[in-house]
Amino acid sequence: MKIKFCGAAREVTGSAHLLILDDGTQILLDCGLYQGGDDDGRAGDDSPLTGFNEKWLFDPKEIKCLVLSHAHIDHTGRVPKLVRDGFQGKIYSTHATRDLCALMLMDSAKIQESDTERYNRKKGFDEPERAPLYEMEDVSRTMGQFVSYSYEQWFYIHHNVRVMYRDAGHILGSASVNLEIKEGDRTIRLAFTGDIGRPHRPILDDPLPMPDADYIICESTYGDRDHESAPNEIEHFMRIVHHTCVEKKGKLIIPAFSVGRTQEIVYMLDQLWHAGRLPKVPVYVDSPLAVNATEVFVNHPECFDADIHRYMVENENPFGFNDLFYLRSVEASKQLNESRQPCIIISASGMMNAGRIRHHLLNNIENKRNTFLIVGYCAPNTPGGRLREGAKSMHIMGQFKQVLADVETMDSFSAHGDRGEMADFLNNQKGTCQKIWLVHGTLDHQEKWRDYLLEKGFKAVDIPVLGEVVDI
Repeated sequence: MKIKFCGAAREVTGSAHLLILDDGTQILLDCGLYQGGDDDGRAGDDSPLTGFNEKWLFDPKEIKCLVLSHAHIDHTGRVPKLVRDGFQGKIYSTHATRDLCALMLMDSAKIQESDTERYNRKKGFDEPERAPLYEMEDVSRTMGQFVSYSYEQWFYIHHNVRVMYRDAGHILGSASVNLEIKEGDRTIRLAFTGDIGRPHRPILDDPLPMPDADYIICESTYGDRDHESAPNEIEHFMRIVHHTCVEKKGKLIIPAFSVGRTQEIVYMLDQLWHAGRLPKVPVYVDSPLAVNATEVFVNHPECFDADIHRYMVENENPFGFNDLFYLRSVEASKQLNESRQPCIIISASGMMNAGRIRHHLLNNIENKRNTFLIVGYCAPNTPGGRLREGAKSMHIMGQFKQVLADVETMDSFSAHGDRGEMADFLNNQKGTCQKIWLVHGTLDHQEKWRDYLLEKGFKAVDIPVLGEVVDI
């Protein structure tokens, strides 16, 4: 069999890995959207991945089935386009991933349609019109092809291929994908980590090690570093809240992914509120998708860890307290920008290149009283990435703005395991694994992660390029 790396090769987004069996059967692992810049890889930008979202390194009609690791858009965001372009097979996922995809893909389609309409309205006379990658009706058709399974359950996707999902602890429903592939007189054990979560983080169960594998496709987002410890995290966060909302009497604005990061922050705020540690300021979750995703979380307590179950004995809703407000309407969101009262705003997207957070960035970045707290990975060419890098000014939605607000970063909130946590996750594989391919990371991080794994005793570690084909 062969593996073709069709996305997230020396990049953090656009996950897609094609398995080609000896009998010609093609199985796709993930089908993510590239989210590397303001224009997200569309034709016409200056990214080396120009046009990634619009083209394929395979024929969608030839794909037998698609196996998803989790619901994040960089792993699922092109699935409706895959269907639109001719894919008719089954889409496998966990139950929670299916429910989240129903929300997230529809939201993605709305963004595609809205952005396209706005571009075509403002484009120059001699510029060609754009079409969305997919539309809401494509998402509806896509959801009809989903088949979901529980963790720890082997199921067949081909007469010679069976799959088992194991909890990866990254977001609700996230999983490592464990495959047993029979070809001739041999059985190939191939594992795809998806995104590796973190032990001892709130809400979700810890990541479970994968069964013994011969070959592994492994993420590498934070393969070059270790995260801040949890006790320091709380105190660090409270210092930022107090400095911004009490001392400066400003707004603490937290760009956060709607699924996973938002719920973790809300749960932490819920605990701090009940402990009497939060200042008396309103907290707003300003993202319709985050509001809907939180409801999905509530409906899947089977994914929760023991700590949150104990917490829920006395506090039935861990995602709700008296000073917390979930906003759906555009009008309510606009009022936040007009208000001068101290508050905490959690809004998507986490990279600040889409969603309502762009408007909060536009209206608040020049106010010294405010603070933007970045709590996750941001691609370098996104507004979030530029703020992380210390930009003093930037163009936001066509306007030039100076960066006068404070910018803070807390990577401890990351849902991705750090170098040590990922190594612990892989530790049981040293005796069996013949080769690891590193994906979902930038090259500088991957090179350090490769060297670290080799030092830990792994036999062979490669870093494939986009479009590379390897034989097993």
